[in-house]
Amino acid sequence: MKAVAWLALCCVAAVQAKVYFEEKFDDKWADRWQSSDWKRDKGEAGDWQHTAGEWYGDAEADKGIQTSPDHRFHTIWAEMPEEVDNTGKDLVVQFSVKHAQKMDCGGGYIKLIPTSSKDQMKTFGGETRYAIMFGPDICGFSTQKVHAILTDNKGRNLETKKATTCKTDELTHVYTLHLMPNNTYRILIDNEEAAKGALHEDWDFEAPKQIKDPEAKKPEDWDDRIMIEDPEDKKPEGYDDIPATIVDAEAKRPEDWDDEEDGVWEAPQLPNPDFKGPWSPNKITNPAYKGAWEAPMIDNPEYEHIPNVYKLPLLKFVGFELWQVKSGTIFDNVLVTDDAHYAEAFANATWGASKEKEMEMFNAIAKKKADEAEAKRKEEEAAREAAKGEEKDEDGDSLPQDFEALSRSVISDEEEEDEAHAEL
Repeated sequence: MKAVAWLALCCVAAVQAKVYFEEKFDDKWADRWQSSDWKRDKGEAGDWQHTAGEWYGDAEADKGIQTSPDHRFHTIWAEMPEEVDNTGKDLVVQFSVKHAQKMDCGGGYIKLIPTSSKDQMKTFGGETRYAIMFGPDICGFSTQKVHAILTDNKGRNLETKKATTCKTDELTHVYTLHLMPNNTYRILIDNEEAAKGALHEDWDFEAPKQIKDPEAKKPEDWDDRIMIEDPEDKKPEGYDDIPATIVDAEAKRPEDWDDEEDGVWEAPQLPNPDFKGPWSPNKITNPAYKGAWEAPMIDNPEYEHIPNVYKLPLLKFVGFELWQVKSGTIFDNVLVTDDAHYAEAFANATWGASKEKEMEMFNAIAKKKADEAEAKRKEEEAAREAAKGEEKDEDGDSLPQDFEALSRSVISDEEEEDEAHAEL
């Protein structure tokens, strides 16, 4: 019943939704996707494998494309059946990522590429113009974020100012970017909202409405000193006459001191407890303090309102362009649509149907590896102990039990033979 309900939901959503691109990476995926020539002549281009990886929920349904080998630029792209014009419409881009290699440093993002970049697709790479770059990027602990870069009408690639943390484990996760015609957006991870807001606020599409007046200068009588010296505080009389050190009154001349040989004896000096160093007046709160001076704000002459920042150029291609130190990331279930409900149902029917079994398989494999590692550790420890015993034998420090038993047997035989001789 549950599977039938999901199928019915997907069918209803499909009727209402416009699906521009949908890729589950079946056995004919290579007919739809092309590797780029970028970096290939330098031997720096990676390859793509069709696999579900070592752990999965369904061996066939969970097959995607996996990066290989390490330290490579990985680029691949596909053409959408028709141009995507998101004027007045929602736009949703979604895909799943599994960092099966336990990502240490590398990208896991997707790109939506405009029709205008068609002539660049054969060498699709880092310099190819795109409209959206979206997905996880990891490099140690310093970078663990979801990239959300949008290209404006001036060709600038603008990164969101709102930080969103990505998933860093080795399981499959779904990333969704939803742009809306009211200039708002949502970012979802595993169908749960991770960020939302206004495009105008979270991206620098526009110059600021106001700026600090570049011509303004701090007035000469502006006092920004928080504390000042107390003008009423006076240095006490005789303050400068207090010596830094004084003679140790308890010191005594040693009995064996010889003035002719040792010179004239002088008592040692001690720090003077009354000496307080150079005098300075006490500090008090400045009654004339006006605060930190800031230039006044004025209208920015370069400000220009851009009404429809959600709108992208006509889109025609979907691609992955990334650098990975350690390869092994698997991408699957790529979707471009105008319906967020369909995207949610699609995610639940793919990733959602596999996630529990994938987790069970992952845990089972992790336990097996841990058990094997522990067994190997014990085996190596036993081998080390045996080696220590052999070393003692060679040095004559100890004898193995079987050798000692043999010695006792020989001694016993000799004693019986002596007794027989005595009877004769």
